[in-house]
Amino acid sequence: MKALRLESWHSEPRLRDVPLPEPGPGQVRVQLGGAGACHSDLHLMDEFSDGVLPWGPPFTLGHENAGWVHRLGEGVVGLEPGQPVAVVGAWGCGSCRRCLAGLETYCDRPDLAPAPGGGGGLGLDGGMAEYMVVPSARHLVPLPEGLHPADAAPLTDAALTPYHAVRRSREKLVPGSVAVVIGIGGLGHLAVQVLRATSAAYVVAVDPRASARELATRSGADLALPPGEDLVAQVRAAGHGLGADVVLDMVGSDDTLATSAAVARQLADITVVGIGGGSLPFSFFGVPYEASVQTTYWGNRSELVEVLDLASRGLLHAETTRFSLDDAAHAYELLRRGEVDGRAVVVAHESWTP
Repeated sequence: MKALRLESWHSEPRLRDVPLPEPGPGQVRVQLGGAGACHSDLHLMDEFSDGVLPWGPPFTLGHENAGWVHRLGEGVVGLEPGQPVAVVGAWGCGSCRRCLAGLETYCDRPDLAPAPGGGGGLGLDGGMAEYMVVPSARHLVPLPEGLHPADAAPLTDAALTPYHAVRRSREKLVPGSVAVVIGIGGLGHLAVQVLRATSAAYVVAVDPRASARELATRSGADLALPPGEDLVAQVRAAGHGLGADVVLDMVGSDDTLATSAAVARQLADITVVGIGGGSLPFSFFGVPYEASVQTTYWGNRSELVEVLDLASRGLLHAETTRFSLDDAAHAYELLRRGEVDGRAVVVAHESWTP
């Protein structure tokens, strides 16, 4: 079968012919119907080296995956061939306290996890392929009726990640509150939709690209602004002169982190989602009083169930550009150049085939 492989750090992915994977006991082979191309994959290609992560190449890219159950390993129950499913991305040990609580992103036993902090497409073979093997049925979520795998795939990260971040701040997203989303890309446009679907906040989107601001408006933002000298005053005006109660920085650069602190009000949550390599100098007067600065990583299985339910009801929808598996490397080239609005999705199969 064909698979898009990252064969070494600081390299471009290559489409290779690899053996068809066979599921072992408790495992499931999935026929891929969609795999999202994520900016974090570009960080893997460009910035990481041996020793930075507890795993490394070679592996097949693609950590946003959905498709159809193709073959069940011995002992798997509750799933049927042909059933459409989404793949939960983070694969922990499955037995520690955090994993048993459904928080496999924060597994306490990395020595027992197949790829600590990672999973399919992050240290292990992912979904930029015709098929992938998922190590446990618990990593699969049946898709709601009517939701195609190509539409569901980007939701497993691009929607799940902001959904998790929004849920952490839900008590601050009351009527009269202001939420700011910085960076309206694959995750950012879905962060706007999550805020609109699950909160009463006034939503402000920030992005230098006019096309991204238009995407934010289509996604439900009340106000879409470019960065600049007037931004802080404009956000404060939207927040009754007080600023934002919640800031979601989907970029994470020096500039966006500084903007996050500048637009936040006292007692705000500043959540850094993007891994743009920036830092925020912290001091007593560096952020508003009692503002919380935090990072988040992905989300969990139960949250993905909720995300997929929202999508099935028409409350979340990833704007996507679809590519064939043969064109998967080109999708990353466009992503690198900033020429993808929303999410690039690689589609290896349009429908299930036995």
